[in-house]
Amino acid sequence: MADSSNDTRYTTSIYATPFKALPDPKRVWIGSPSSALEGIGRLSLLTEDVVAKAAAEEIKTGKRVGLGWDMTKLEHSQFGRQKCQHRIIALEGPGGSGLGACFDDVYEMNPQQSSQWDGFRHYSQPADTKGSSSSQDRVFYGGTTKAEIMDASNHRIGIQHWSTQGGIAGRGILLDYARWAASQTPPISYSCFSTHSIPFSALQAMCRDFKVTPRKGDVLFIRTGLIPEWTAFSEQQKTDYAAQTVPKHAGVEACIETLEWLWDCGISAVAGDAISWEVFPTPGEVSVHEYLLGGWGMPIGEIFDLEALSKTCHELQRYTFFMTSMPLNMPGGVSSPPNAIAIF
Repeated sequence: MADSSNDTRYTTSIYATPFKALPDPKRVWIGSPSSALEGIGRLSLLTEDVVAKAAAEEIKTGKRVGLGWDMTKLEHSQFGRQKCQHRIIALEGPGGSGLGACFDDVYEMNPQQSSQWDGFRHYSQPADTKGSSSSQDRVFYGGTTKAEIMDASNHRIGIQHWSTQGGIAGRGILLDYARWAASQTPPISYSCFSTHSIPFSALQAMCRDFKVTPRKGDVLFIRTGLIPEWTAFSEQQKTDYAAQTVPKHAGVEACIETLEWLWDCGISAVAGDAISWEVFPTPGEVSVHEYLLGGWGMPIGEIFDLEALSKTCHELQRYTFFMTSMPLNMPGGVSSPPNAIAIF
């Protein structure tokens, strides 16, 4: 078990410190152990003022777009993750009205199998931040240990904190890489099931082309076009994907420049339609999951359905919107369906 007794912890004022001036940019833990502040991490950037400003500026027409994919997808998932199972149960009605006068249902699911937020219990980092990503001695956000997570009575950094502290609400920004890549000369061609990397330079170019200036509290969405590609796969292609020992996923380049930009812009959470958000397998020693989840307490959303959002943003020529997400209030939860919408 890792000893976190000497860890330096911060208040939210640390967010005013530039990335290059951080004492340890891979470990910015705020709040005391098991506190609500520790439980929301970087979501603490979503203050009432930040949310109110986003709502006032972004909600103009009332048009709403859901961001959750079909819960039964991916039908064939990696790492042996179970498919979503849904059963309808017939109940006896009142006064002898018979079986089937009313119904309940039962869900059995792994949130990682469709649209989901990765919570802080999902991914760890080396106990020594200068150590290799393959280190066996690891800790989760705040110094939380494997033993704490496996203890059913211990709910430290569980996803319940996100829902009990107001959910995720604020300004969303979309960088539509699939649309942008297709518009380049020549077009950038790639598969979402490859190690195609979205470079930091492309993030900067998309901000210019889509007229987006990130600001404190923003939730960043990046669309790769995974969902239509997956939908077009044959059953055999889906089965072959799930059988891979090491899957390949297109995603954001795992580099210090991207991390510095996310930190200095004040991004509160990131999400996308990609399976792992960052490119996978990750080349080199920079792991975005280790920095964001284990180091900063920043939620990572994956396999969001951004197709209708892409169409709406393109039609309106507007790539900012108000977004809300209310994760499950599950004590000790590792991840959750997003229950997210964008409002224009």
